[in-house]
Amino acid sequence: MMTMVFAVEEINKSDLLPGVKLGYRIMDCCDNIHTALRAFSSLVSFSEVTAQFEPPTCFFDSPIPAIIGLASSSPSRAVAQTLGSFNIPLVSYFATCTCLSDKQTYPSFLRTVPSDFFQVKGLVQLVTFFDWFWVGTVGTTDDYSIYGIQAFTDQFRSHGGCVEYHLTIPTSPTVSEMQYIANRVQGSTANVVVAFASEGQILHLFLEGTLGFSFPGVRIPGLKDFLLSVRPSPEPGMEFINMFWEEQFGCKLKFEGEVMKDNGTACTGLEDLSLTSSRYTDVSKVRISYNVYKAVFAIAHALHALLDCKTEGPFSGTCEKQKQFTSKQLLYHLKKVNFTNQFGERIYFNSNGEPAPLYEVVNWQKDSSGEIRFVKVGSYDSSAAPGQKLQVQQSSIIWTRGDSQVPTSQCSAPCPPGSRQATRPGEPLCCFDCLPCADGEISNQTGSTECIKCPEFFWSDPDKVKCVAGVEEFLSFTETMGIILVTLTLLGVILTIIITAIFHHFRTTPIVKANNSEISFLLLLSLKLCFLCSLLFIGQPSVWTCMFRQAAFGVSFVICLSCLLVKTIVVLLAFRANVPGPKSLRMFGPSQQRTLIFCTTAPQICLCTGWLLGSPPIPFRNPTFQASNGKIFVECKEPWPAGFYLVLGYIGLLAFVCLLLAFLGRKLPDTFNEAKFITFSMLIFIAVWISFIPAYVSSPGKFSVAVEIFAILASSFGLLLCIFVPKCYIILLHPERNIKKGMTGKFSN
Repeated sequence: MMTMVFAVEEINKSDLLPGVKLGYRIMDCCDNIHTALRAFSSLVSFSEVTAQFEPPTCFFDSPIPAIIGLASSSPSRAVAQTLGSFNIPLVSYFATCTCLSDKQTYPSFLRTVPSDFFQVKGLVQLVTFFDWFWVGTVGTTDDYSIYGIQAFTDQFRSHGGCVEYHLTIPTSPTVSEMQYIANRVQGSTANVVVAFASEGQILHLFLEGTLGFSFPGVRIPGLKDFLLSVRPSPEPGMEFINMFWEEQFGCKLKFEGEVMKDNGTACTGLEDLSLTSSRYTDVSKVRISYNVYKAVFAIAHALHALLDCKTEGPFSGTCEKQKQFTSKQLLYHLKKVNFTNQFGERIYFNSNGEPAPLYEVVNWQKDSSGEIRFVKVGSYDSSAAPGQKLQVQQSSIIWTRGDSQVPTSQCSAPCPPGSRQATRPGEPLCCFDCLPCADGEISNQTGSTECIKCPEFFWSDPDKVKCVAGVEEFLSFTETMGIILVTLTLLGVILTIIITAIFHHFRTTPIVKANNSEISFLLLLSLKLCFLCSLLFIGQPSVWTCMFRQAAFGVSFVICLSCLLVKTIVVLLAFRANVPGPKSLRMFGPSQQRTLIFCTTAPQICLCTGWLLGSPPIPFRNPTFQASNGKIFVECKEPWPAGFYLVLGYIGLLAFVCLLLAFLGRKLPDTFNEAKFITFSMLIFIAVWISFIPAYVSSPGKFSVAVEIFAILASSFGLLLCIFVPKCYIILLHPERNIKKGMTGKFSN
């Protein structure tokens, strides 16, 4: 109130309004809606001008051109809604409710403080800045508290926060009601309370350690001297000063003609205010009073623009130092106010009639005498760039009980990296359990609500905090299994070469001639190819190895089986050749044998060629294999799986035909047991490949390749050992049986 008087007197002494003096009338609304409305009625019906003007005429067509007030939102709403009908400006210095930003309902309301819309945003940012996501709220029954807490709760929840409880302080709380609120606050698990109330309403609940948003404060030159010059007086309008004086000095004022009602200490009215210490005399940094100061100067600048003939606008048509103006004209110019005051602050009102949102973050701290003082520990500027709106100096904050450590307020501690938050059924989102991320997923931040799936071909590390490239796995030449298979392959090749050398050395002997040496050498060559093609399955798959390994395997085995088929037919015809006069053996000569081999091999060659041209196997990194141990199997993908099974099926068909024909010759004399050995080799061959299919399908990763290599080697060794080793045994160890009679069974033991 006294700052408003001081500002009016400053303006009257300045040249801002030459020839014009401002006057005022002060009413107390007692922070009550009904009292505020009565005060408003008193103002608009006031018919006498108590202030002195030079010249003694009023420029305004009614006694009150503008009103500064009120301090709280609920009375301001009631008065502002009524004043809007009269277009009388109402400039508040402390009513911050967001509801007052509605210009349809409150068209003439302006304020020198920002809306709670910005304060709530800053408050949410401040609370989350300290990782307080589990709080309680305390408020009062006025609009400021109701709207503020609702807005805070909504925004706080959108940032992942939770409100454990909400308590309302009654208008006139009893001791028991305050005790209940205190017990509820102390008994909760939330260590932080967000309060929307005035200082006096929560003074008995919180003291030291409180953080709050305050308006920027300044030191107004000359204000302290003005306040100290005040003296009590019996004149009308001095009641507030007189009451303050008696309370400050603990005495009773006695003016001339008055009688003391009790024997208390009498005030002289000459006591020195400078010797006292109070909120009244502490003007080192005024905040709310500064908002009053700005409101007075804003109205003065609006009057200056209104009375200035150079000002343009809808009301500039009649500008001959008019002696009267309307409230609508003053309101128009008040909304257009834009000036920079002596403190370097730009004063203006936005479209909602509000200033730029700028706050100081203050900490309630006790001084040496135990009194609470406000210490600036940060700032909040809503117009600043993202990430720079809130500035907090944590080292300057003193928390409850003088602690320097930031308190924690969480229903559940944030989950560490490598885990995610899982809400508990029926409980707030801030109450959760921490579950480890699944294989192939990570969370690299504290408090993650979801685990992030690693990209394809990447895997989560053991701590589930980062994705690492999956280890490519294939049947390598350097690993134990690969070395064993390569060794067996080379053993088969070397053994085949040795047998080939033996047959070539003894090629003129009856046993080699009787077994059709040309077909035998072709069979040995195809067995070498069968052994060697297994090497194509070892090592990292490439485009070429994927294309040719199945084709090489399929064609090599078909040549082997074709040779065995020819040998089986020759054996059967040779047995019948012992009967006088047959011509069947001569009908199945070398040229017919070659033709049969070509005819049985050609379908497999055509099938493999069409397979490779149409839909060849390609290298493929199997991402599903990493689900087990973080390894990616590099394999040859079959775009057309039927091709592989057709190749295998044709091999099986030839093997079955060979087995059938060899079985027909099972009763040949023991001295000529070629059919018996072919039968045995075919049984091994078919048994190996029948067991191969389920083992191949059920084996994971590189083991399926190892199974196929083993099947190739096992069947190749079976053919080699069953067909050629018995003959080598006779050639090397029983040469006496390697004669023509021995081959026909006509020799004696």
